[in-house]
Amino acid sequence: MDDLDALRGLRTALAEEESPDRLAERVEWRRAVPARRRRAGMRLPLLSAAAAGVVAAGAVAVLALPHGGARAPSGGTAAPPVTGRAALLVAATSAAKAPGGAYWHYRRTWGDVFGVGKTRAAFYKVDSRQVFEAWLDRNGNQGARQAGPVGRPLTAADAARWRADGAKHMVPVYEEGLNAFVEMGDLPALRPWPPLGKADTFNGLTAAQIAALPTEPGALRDRLLHLRGSWRAVEKKAAAYPIGELRGTDRVRALTQVAGDLLSTWPAPPGVRAAAFRMLAALPGVEAGGTGTDPLGRSGTVVSLPVASTVELGLHSAPVQLGSYRREWVIDPAKGALLAIQDRMVAPPRGSRKMPPGDDGKPRSLRAKDMPERFFAPGDLTGYQVFEDTGWTDGPPPVKVGGGKRVVSPRR
Repeated sequence: MDDLDALRGLRTALAEEESPDRLAERVEWRRAVPARRRRAGMRLPLLSAAAAGVVAAGAVAVLALPHGGARAPSGGTAAPPVTGRAALLVAATSAAKAPGGAYWHYRRTWGDVFGVGKTRAAFYKVDSRQVFEAWLDRNGNQGARQAGPVGRPLTAADAARWRADGAKHMVPVYEEGLNAFVEMGDLPALRPWPPLGKADTFNGLTAAQIAALPTEPGALRDRLLHLRGSWRAVEKKAAAYPIGELRGTDRVRALTQVAGDLLSTWPAPPGVRAAAFRMLAALPGVEAGGTGTDPLGRSGTVVSLPVASTVELGLHSAPVQLGSYRREWVIDPAKGALLAIQDRMVAPPRGSRKMPPGDDGKPRSLRAKDMPERFFAPGDLTGYQVFEDTGWTDGPPPVKVGGGKRVVSPRR
């Protein structure tokens, strides 16, 4: 261990001995109270991950799964050094103080970034994005509306290559082991609100069961270990099993996935949200990081967890099953809120893998040479979710309670 590692360890130990309230005071984080603003659009700059560094006052924090590269923050006055673990504890303290309400509301924009082109010279990326907005009451009734998905070139350079490719309205992409298409265009307006209908369960939990989850981090972790699902990055076959059957980084990955749901789309009360942040801070392998940027351009501090891959189970993940990527969370410690999740390429697809036979009984395989994603560079954005206007409110919601059909929240 060199001197820098020793100093980092000392800083971590000192941070863990301080209370979250004291940490919040020491880095001069203050709860923001201005009126809520809606952003008219979304910018998607590439994230600049960073090494161990400092937290600028009022900045948000980025949680990377696993850790990424390095760049120190520039400009402004830096606050005293704080580890990523401490940032999670400050977020927990803020989340516990957040107001409750009669309704849980969130607006989520998410996208998948596809590669297009058979050669590197003609290669470009398109961002297939959609918006989902929902209100949920404490009985689990939900009103939701959605717009998209529609695609657009990810960057100006991608737009130039798309135009050189004929500015196609339907762009061919490789998805689910098949040739698919992304419709290009602007996001349409969200549909009118339907009545609140019975929401789908949340990994088998009802809204009432989520409200009754433990508010102590260890107890919350133990309760979540009983949740059943297909949790591994890559499964040979779809089968439900409890998180508790997993070990090591597989278990860490599953717990971070559920914690992300608790902090974004699930109607979890403030105490449970705070416990989710503290549970994350207690997971093995948490390391300090530096600065990074979310899809809205908000910079913050990187906190790393030792997760080898965050590939979601499903055919849509076929391209990255031959490679690997990392997941980055963006949190606002002052508000105790999860703002965004981003996925980035670590190693582009290579080689091949056999797949189960198709409906025709013929053998199938995934081959990297068929995937435009093989031209992605390490660090390239492959997918994202952005959460806006997330929180409890007394409403009233712009929807009528009761009388609607069952609503299922889409998942990536």
